[in-house]
Amino acid sequence: MQRELMMINGEQVAARSKRWRSVIDPGSGAAIAEVPWGDGEDARAALDAAAAAWPAWAARTAYDRGAILERAAALIAERAPELGRRTTEESGKPLAQSQGEWAGAPNYIRVAAEEARRLGGRWIPARLPGRRIDVTYAPLGVVGVITAWNFPVYNINRAVSSALAAGCTAVIRPSDCTPRTAIDYVQAYVDAGLPPGVLNVVTGESNAIGQAMLDDPRCRKIAFTGSTRVGKLLMEGAARTVTRLALELGGNAPVLVFPDIADVEAVARAGVTARHRNCGQVCIAPQRFYVHTDIFERFVEAMAAAIRAEVVGPGGDPRTTVGPLINERQRAGVHDIVTRSIAAGAVPVVGGRAIDGPGFFYAPTLLRDVPADAAILHEEVFGPVTPVVPFNSVDEVVGLANATEYGLAAFVMTRDFNNAMRVSERLEFGMIGINDWYPVTAEAPFGGFKQSGLGRESGVEGVHEYVEAKTRYFGGLS
Repeated sequence: MQRELMMINGEQVAARSKRWRSVIDPGSGAAIAEVPWGDGEDARAALDAAAAAWPAWAARTAYDRGAILERAAALIAERAPELGRRTTEESGKPLAQSQGEWAGAPNYIRVAAEEARRLGGRWIPARLPGRRIDVTYAPLGVVGVITAWNFPVYNINRAVSSALAAGCTAVIRPSDCTPRTAIDYVQAYVDAGLPPGVLNVVTGESNAIGQAMLDDPRCRKIAFTGSTRVGKLLMEGAARTVTRLALELGGNAPVLVFPDIADVEAVARAGVTARHRNCGQVCIAPQRFYVHTDIFERFVEAMAAAIRAEVVGPGGDPRTTVGPLINERQRAGVHDIVTRSIAAGAVPVVGGRAIDGPGFFYAPTLLRDVPADAAILHEEVFGPVTPVVPFNSVDEVVGLANATEYGLAAFVMTRDFNNAMRVSERLEFGMIGINDWYPVTAEAPFGGFKQSGLGRESGVEGVHEYVEAKTRYFGGLS
């Protein structure tokens, strides 16, 4: 079985403990590779390397750093077809989606490089003669990046691209489930000429590696993608060292479908496609569909037909439209939410069960007549399950949409611009798609309200997350 290696200080290394862990293909349940199972000792070595590399990297101009980032972007674009295949093997998502994730990564790298070049600061007019005031931006330092498995390229890339462009160095701890993708990502930067130690990846024990990041005062920030529970634990730990945090903690996205949409069936089909992307394991995926009573029955019928037409199978099969869930624990969690919701009164129209056989597959599921207190409406469901609920008024549906602890993404489907404007202003979410199922791009900030997290990634806001503002006062000038 092939063994992959971590990257510390520009060198491929095994864990100091010499331990290894298998990488599992979710489509078959079989082991496909082994990666080092590192711990706090490995993390500290990576932090040492990042800290040593930081002064020289920060001292480079934004143009010099940007040139290396641009070369890494070009290599990733060139390698995307093969890298996508490797990502599908460990994530289970359909090959076109994995390759698309890699193909989109260069956009984020290039935008970060561009924004860093424009990070110029400003002069502030002084009240007193003989005084000058300016604001400049200094890179934070070493950044820890702890990411989830659902988008193993994107989750890393949106943090790392901004951090490196701003002049920070970084240590990545990828998910146990998708470590090879992180290794491939770092290798592209190394091949592009990134100096040793600027970007490192450590695979292994999440608690030990995360604790090493929290304990080290040189690690000025941790960017985390994952559960709200773990995010809160990081907040508690960060209080000891006043470590800055960026937290992307998930969502429970509502979809508000108004009766004036042009094509009920087309919107329903598009909603199914968006919901089932990566088998529903998407933080911004539409989850709760609120459909006006005038078109409710038509919408449910169209969704059911679209769901029945989905092809469930391994990600490497070109016919597959819905791949497996990442592991058995995830599948059991999805089924538990479905079971509790049905017990509360929700009616299954399609699906509602795990699929037998090798791999971690779950039947795409549609639930209707869902009671307001059902688990499916209040818990994040990382799986191909869709509840549909009727509504009558704007006030009613806005209240239902906002009745969640999450505030990442929301969707509004309407042809009435006034309605879209009024409703979107009242929704308590960081990103809102209006007649748009994919509210994410390299140029715009990504992040949420409430318990969906802290901070923003991507765009100019993303670069600003990795710098400190420094104000200088010059006095006694003649």
